[in-house]
Amino acid sequence: MHTLEQLRSGALAGLTRLTMRCGLTEFPREIYALADSLEILDLSGNALRALPNDLHRLHKLRIIFCSDNLFEELPVALGACASLTMVGFKANRIRHVPAAALPAALRWLVLTDNAIEELPAELGERPQLQKLMLAGNCLRELPAAMARLHKLELLRIACNQLTALPDWLLALPRLTWLAYAGNPLCAPLEDTLVHTPSAAIPWSALTLRDKLGEGASGIIYRADWRQDGGNSGNSGNTGTSGTVRPVAVKIFRAAMTSDGSPLSEMAACLGAGAHPNLIPVLGHVANHPDASHALLMALIDPAFHNLAGPPSLDSCTRDCYAADKRFDLSTALAIARAIASVAAQLHRHGIMHGDLYAHNILHDDHGQTLLGDFGAASFYDAAGPQADAMQTLEVRAFGNLLEELLDRCDTVPLALRALQAACQQGQPRFARINEELDNPF
Repeated sequence: MHTLEQLRSGALAGLTRLTMRCGLTEFPREIYALADSLEILDLSGNALRALPNDLHRLHKLRIIFCSDNLFEELPVALGACASLTMVGFKANRIRHVPAAALPAALRWLVLTDNAIEELPAELGERPQLQKLMLAGNCLRELPAAMARLHKLELLRIACNQLTALPDWLLALPRLTWLAYAGNPLCAPLEDTLVHTPSAAIPWSALTLRDKLGEGASGIIYRADWRQDGGNSGNSGNTGTSGTVRPVAVKIFRAAMTSDGSPLSEMAACLGAGAHPNLIPVLGHVANHPDASHALLMALIDPAFHNLAGPPSLDSCTRDCYAADKRFDLSTALAIARAIASVAAQLHRHGIMHGDLYAHNILHDDHGQTLLGDFGAASFYDAAGPQADAMQTLEVRAFGNLLEELLDRCDTVPLALRALQAACQQGQPRFARINEELDNPF
């Protein structure tokens, strides 16, 4: 975190990344002193309403974040920044997106949690656009010109007012990760999943322990579950009788995430069904004191860890692995088989994971694998006209995962590389993929 005093004193000369969260109501002109070095500018968490028209003076600026401010319009000044590839204006009050505000080299645009009702057709004239995040707005349709976004790989349009997905969208040649839950188009299916029968566990039967993790949609705690129905509260007192089982509790946030609504994630978790490569859901939590939604899940062995890290600002849509990460072929195949099997079940249930990535996969270095994080899951009619297209997207994502696994093996059979290439083209279906992976290599 940097300060105005540091800027004014010259202490930040040559800085490439500047972060300022200090209640700013106006853009600090002193930032221009960094014009010859500054590449990433983060002004999130202030009270800004506008950016100066001469922002292009920051001629090396590649990335700008202005989330959690007071903008009502995406600033036109952004469009004149020739080097700008990533723009993040999450959680503002934006209603209008002028065409002139879209930089020509735009690769990654985040406008989550605003009030946008319409997008300019010129968005389709940004050929480098690869990642577009629009969840939590008021969009009723997408401009048909977006059909020209042939490099678009990740799209988040959950929690808008969309009544249909256009066929051209699902036909985009590189679209791989799509989230659209929380729109009127899938409300009936989502309502059915929300009401999937599950055990109701009273909050009073749980004693929270340490925090295990935190994500965009909620917080996961270790907890003790008294299964005799007694009231243990959350004071650390587990009562005097009954069986106590260690579990995990995920308490969902009410706020919008970059992927969509936490309620949609909860619906997908409940609707996914039991599978050896999914974290078992034991039930939903009833009578939370803050009326929060929560799920009770099996506690995972601490030997499990994430297969990779999430995409970086530079990799955009591809995960980041440790430089020394390697797999023997049998382990890579065990992971691939597990994920393909889970994906096949999800699609039979009309659920698209939407975020099939290594960073959402837990494994224990011996091929034992669990797929998690349903925050981007969406719902569709498994017998409907767009069902095949939905599976195409997920198959592409699986193809990318398979490539990443195989790239970290010493010797790879040609048949596996052929399967990887076919998946990245969206060709086989998961039933066929599972058959291929079961063949001896």
